[in-house]
Amino acid sequence: MAYDKFNILTSAAVPLPLENVDTDQIIPARFLKATERKNFGDNLFRDWRYHPDGTPKTDFVLNNPLYTAQTPPRKILVGGRNFGSGSSREHAAWAVYDYGFRCVVSSFFADIFKNNSINVGILPVQVSAGFLDQIFEAIHADPDAALEVSLPDQTITILATGAQEKFDINVYKKDNLTNGYDDIDYLRAMKAEIGAFAERSLY
Repeated sequence: MAYDKFNILTSAAVPLPLENVDTDQIIPARFLKATERKNFGDNLFRDWRYHPDGTPKTDFVLNNPLYTAQTPPRKILVGGRNFGSGSSREHAAWAVYDYGFRCVVSSFFADIFKNNSINVGILPVQVSAGFLDQIFEAIHADPDAALEVSLPDQTITILATGAQEKFDINVYKKDNLTNGYDDIDYLRAMKAEIGAFAERSLY
């Protein structure tokens, strides 16, 4: 399925300065029964967000009005090192996307989570540990501090300070995010070229 096209994203961020956030914490295994990519955002960080009786845990960041009361909602999640480790469940990326985040920033991502994220329309931005600290410091100083993430330039900027860093991304994956494609959409966009190649191959 097609996703939102990613170009330049400017948004305040939700800070989650925890290391080794694994996919079972992102979306617990008991919520993996669904096969459609719907409503997973309701259970993003479920066991951190809610008590067993379903009442919100007031000390968790997604229940903090400083970061959740804005309109439009924040589209950038800033996590600690080693975000998305653990099992390879694609549902973790679905939950992040369905909640409304379009970019996750960390100083290190588990490879499978990173690829799953790109495949569902989320841009994982890997920065240096020092720059990640600067982001957290900016958000601590001002909860509304905005970040600008430019996919064309492959840069992330802390607008309050002007500090900027480049990030890497595979050229093919960058093209897909720019066009809002998953792997199937990419092939469909090449339908004419594939057909022409098939015709040439018959002779």
